[in-house]
Amino acid sequence: MIEIKKYLLLIILMPLLVVSQANELQGFENLVNNTWVANGEWSNGSQFKQEVHYTFSLNKTIIIADSKGFTNQEQTEYGNRNHGIRQYNATKNTIEFWEFDVFGGVTQGTVKIKGKDIWYRYNYDETTVTDCWEYVDDATYNFTVGTYKDGKWDAIYLKTVFKLKK
Repeated sequence: MIEIKKYLLLIILMPLLVVSQANELQGFENLVNNTWVANGEWSNGSQFKQEVHYTFSLNKTIIIADSKGFTNQEQTEYGNRNHGIRQYNATKNTIEFWEFDVFGGVTQGTVKIKGKDIWYRYNYDETTVTDCWEYVDDATYNFTVGTYKDGKWDAIYLKTVFKLKK
């Protein structure tokens, strides 16, 4: 009888969990169902060119980010480069992400939504890296990649702008 009560409670609470996850991902709403493009230059002089399309999936419990970019070290080939997933983890009360690339690598970390800004944090080699999508308006985000500590950038590896593709 106790098992039946647990099962019924789970059925009743499941829609609330889905709504909670969707609310936690609401900070991505402006990005979703849109394609964003950016061009810039890394601090080492190499070119940055990216196009990202965001969609909700699984009843808005995850966000898919499909990215185009350079697919070789020489930066002469451009195409499908990354497939990313963002998901709210209710157990940890955080948004997590995974970014799978064409080279067989995966980057994973956490996401914080601060107002309309989106902050990614992850380890790259021995460095903790931060990416910031700073909201400017519904068609523009300032994009910064670097090391961010104590409320300020220690180092900036890339600074550019993502614009809504029309």
